[in-house]
Amino acid sequence: MIKGLYETHLYVSNLERSAAFYKNVLQLEVCHKDEKRNVIFFWIGAPRKSMLGLWQKPKSEVQSRHFAFECEPAWILNNAVSFLQRHHLPCYNFLNDGSEEPMVFAWMPAVSIYFNDPDGHVLEFIGILKDDPIPEAGVVSYKEWINISAGH
Repeated sequence: MIKGLYETHLYVSNLERSAAFYKNVLQLEVCHKDEKRNVIFFWIGAPRKSMLGLWQKPKSEVQSRHFAFECEPAWILNNAVSFLQRHHLPCYNFLNDGSEEPMVFAWMPAVSIYFNDPDGHVLEFIGILKDDPIPEAGVVSYKEWINISAGH
């Protein structure tokens, strides 16, 4: 029945600012803009596979939401933090412990790093690792994950 998540929508306080962020910083492809309804749609990844809609609303109607972009784990580990820093986007891990080091959710397992868009929506780059899940390990640094998964 359900094969995946096709689209998600966010309310934003300034459509032009948010559209520039998702297009120019995150490099998403615009697929449709409707000026009458104050909405812009972006393809996420390959066209026609997954979509993000941004709707301009008054600031009082914009509530912080969270969603994650699927990325290659190697890119997250080797490039994501520097990519975000180049774009002046503070990043943080799931534990929000002051570190910019990606963390591993051992129950999946997946490596991830968080950041925010201009309206404070919590965004995440996440990549599923090829290792077997080890749920009892919790959330750990990638270095810890390497040691745990090697001994498991």
